[in-house]
Amino acid sequence: MPILSEAPQGDVPPPSPHFDPPSADALWELINSPHPVVGAARHLGEALVNAGMVRAAALADALQLQRQERAHGVHRLIGQILVGGGVLTQEQLRQVIAAWLGDYVVDPGQLHPDDSALALVPRQVAERESVLPLLARDDALVVLVVDPLDRVLLDELRFLTQRRLIALRAAPGTLAPAIAKAYAVHPGDSQNALRPGAAPGSAARASAQELAGSLDGGAPDGAAEAADVVNESDNTLVRLVNSLISEAIAQRASDIHIETEMPPQPVRIRLRIDGELRPYLELPARYRFALVARIKIMATMDISEHRKPQDGKIDFSRFGGPPVELRVVTVPTSRGLEDVVLRLLAGAKPLPLDGIGLSAANLKSLRRVVQKSYGLVLVCGPTGCGKTTTLHSVISDINTTGRKIWTAEDPIEITQSGLRQVQMNPRIGWTFASAMRTFLRADPDVIMIGEMRDEETARIAIEASLTGHLVLSTLHTNSAPESIARLLEIGLDPFNFSDSLLAILAQRLVRRLCKACRVAQALDEAQLDELAEQYLASTPDSGSSAREQQVARWRGQYGDAAGQLVRWRAVGCAQCEHDGYHGRLGIHELMLSDDTIRQHIRHRAPANEIRHSALAAGMRTLRQDGIEKVLQGLTDMSEVLAATNL
Repeated sequence: MPILSEAPQGDVPPPSPHFDPPSADALWELINSPHPVVGAARHLGEALVNAGMVRAAALADALQLQRQERAHGVHRLIGQILVGGGVLTQEQLRQVIAAWLGDYVVDPGQLHPDDSALALVPRQVAERESVLPLLARDDALVVLVVDPLDRVLLDELRFLTQRRLIALRAAPGTLAPAIAKAYAVHPGDSQNALRPGAAPGSAARASAQELAGSLDGGAPDGAAEAADVVNESDNTLVRLVNSLISEAIAQRASDIHIETEMPPQPVRIRLRIDGELRPYLELPARYRFALVARIKIMATMDISEHRKPQDGKIDFSRFGGPPVELRVVTVPTSRGLEDVVLRLLAGAKPLPLDGIGLSAANLKSLRRVVQKSYGLVLVCGPTGCGKTTTLHSVISDINTTGRKIWTAEDPIEITQSGLRQVQMNPRIGWTFASAMRTFLRADPDVIMIGEMRDEETARIAIEASLTGHLVLSTLHTNSAPESIARLLEIGLDPFNFSDSLLAILAQRLVRRLCKACRVAQALDEAQLDELAEQYLASTPDSGSSAREQQVARWRGQYGDAAGQLVRWRAVGCAQCEHDGYHGRLGIHELMLSDDTIRQHIRHRAPANEIRHSALAAGMRTLRQDGIEKVLQGLTDMSEVLAATNL
């Protein structure tokens, strides 16, 4: 990229796009060299006439109007008067001003800002506002910014520096590294070695180490950090990012967290695997800008914007990887840095309904409910607990050629043939509520709504479920009984709601014990009594006789020939990377609607009363389902206690 070039201005010839040497004096000389046609004008009005945008008579009339307005205390610029009078457009005015002042695009990579200019703008302001002071001459200060027409920023800088400002446009993606380089106080602090995460024995991670090692290029620590600039298009960095994503997919990660720090702190990369964040790699701090810029390029984001958060998506198959989509979020942090979180959205087929961890009783009941032709089925739980996966498993169980199924999702994480899946876009008014209204005119049999976020969406969903459609949706609540209270609180009609509701499934995800290294421990009578007490804590009857009956049932269902019960614990081995867990499974709470539940809804009963009635009808709470899975050897008690309240 040339160090300096002028933005195109139609028929107005630009100055030379290069200058040599890349010095501050050369830049100042070029800025002050007048344009042969427009730049030679002393005033904007003269520049407009020279450019052929305004006739001399029209300019004279505008100047006369300006003098009259000023006599009455009204102060308008001549450009505003001409645009307001329809003499020229705002875009024509902008083009002439740009040519008059010199709307240059500057790559600061080889420039050395004046110390006197840097002293006028504190580092905190420069990093926060993405501004680089270049030159201080007489009463003028030349600054490099993202948008030279940002009047609010220029007014702030003018007040701060008490100088006349000349704002130049920075080449995309160059400003943040240049600011860090210009304000660097200790350029020698560097960490050149890329360090692996805590978990040993990963061949894929060794590959990432090799790629990261080649990024250093053997440069001495001081020289590498002094440059503080790594090109985001560097071939090795591109391969490293691709390798990072590929290895995250191979290790079943759900999220990639990239956390940037100022030198000497390294860039930290962590992976969320089975719900737990694990250290993965650390990169030298000088890669903090290039790594973020590379991901922005892959996600088609604005690489020149560092002050605002951005959202985007990466179709990894476009870069030679498997067909996986990544949702990308950038978050501005302190001192002009940015963090990035990538969520892996594998476009794979949904899991079968009998493969998501439902107990035999819950699986049978849920399958019976979703075969009905109309009604409302909800899946509730916190973010990341697998609600969408469960909904797609339910839909795959009823996805036949005889059903028309519409889904409204944000984002579309799982795809399957036979569905008509719609991506939400709130920016243009395409919301869940508007999608529901559209679906109802499109002859659906089954409608899936990604989330009930407001009263309007919930009301339309209930109306749809009462008019011959099966409606599936999710809700952010802690338990099935609390979901009813939440929906009533946001203003739903209790009679319509009670008639439409079929079932509510609450769920959590717990880590699955590694079968290769788990160890069994026999449970004695005291431990069994304590486990039974935890199991019955949410029921009205938790006395000694009820606990004895519960233990007897467990002995017959999960015990060996002698009735001995065991509890498994995590150990750790090479297969699970010495973590003791491998994969996750769901624990569930399925509440079916019956006459008693409907009466509770109509009378707006509290969640505790609804829970007691559901337990009496055979519902098993999240903790109870988790304890059953502990006795089956699928998980351990610490996981269940961490994921549940009752």
